[in-house]
Amino acid sequence: MTSHLHPLDVDLNDGTTIPQLGFGVWRVPDDEAQPAVEEALRVGYRLIDTAAIYGNERGVGRAIAGSGIARDDIYLTTKVWNADQGYDSTLRAYEASLKRLGVDKVDLYLIHWAAPALEKFVDTWKALVHLHEQGAVTSIGVSNFHADHLQPSIDATGVTPVLNQVECHPYLQIEQLRAWNTAHQIVTEAWSPLGSGKGLLEDPVLTEIAARRGASPAQVVLAWHIAQGNVVIPKSVTPSRIAENWAALGVHLEPEDIDAIDGLERGLRTGGNPATDSFGGDTPE
Repeated sequence: MTSHLHPLDVDLNDGTTIPQLGFGVWRVPDDEAQPAVEEALRVGYRLIDTAAIYGNERGVGRAIAGSGIARDDIYLTTKVWNADQGYDSTLRAYEASLKRLGVDKVDLYLIHWAAPALEKFVDTWKALVHLHEQGAVTSIGVSNFHADHLQPSIDATGVTPVLNQVECHPYLQIEQLRAWNTAHQIVTEAWSPLGSGKGLLEDPVLTEIAARRGASPAQVVLAWHIAQGNVVIPKSVTPSRIAENWAALGVHLEPEDIDAIDGLERGLRTGGNPATDSFGGDTPE
């Protein structure tokens, strides 16, 4: 049974749209990705976010193929890993991802990290622009880019990413970057939207709002993201949590709730820093 809840579609700068609430599979092993994505699709999610480095594109692809849902009704994102950055290697990496996923094209292809030390993100962006111009991918964007990575990429190609997927949650609100994205018609997509278990969901401000709104703290955080205009991709392999996160679409926050959550900013980063981290490691076969 599918849910009656539907996320809003967020407009992208290339004339397409993306569902505002999706499902992420970071740190989900390939054999667990298939049942998790199958459950997410059953509940109602239509945006599925994976990446080459996650090593679970095959499991995601199997879930999509076996879902009985038309491919056109599923919004699929994957990402080129740092080890594959550079023009030609990015083109090859995209083909390899398509093969693993078992699809003809993806809806959104992202550069996973700016990885500034590699000095390849502009050439990698040129490859994504080429793929888009050829009609090989519907939309192109980036992940873990700061303004000083975005601007050179835009300047070199004249093409602005549709979306920038970055760590964002009430303890790390990246207001300046979100404002920069908005000013350039780049949608902000939040990874680690629930703060990766760093105590966010036990925060008394959130638990108090949750009690008042008849919701869970996780639902309150997701409702806050949605109110901010972020695209958001919570991850879970637990069916009850997958359903709980989806039900955040039915949670309404008042302005005073949003103001209280806005006041939780701590600058607490749970993952890598886009300004400095380049991460090694090969892409999975």
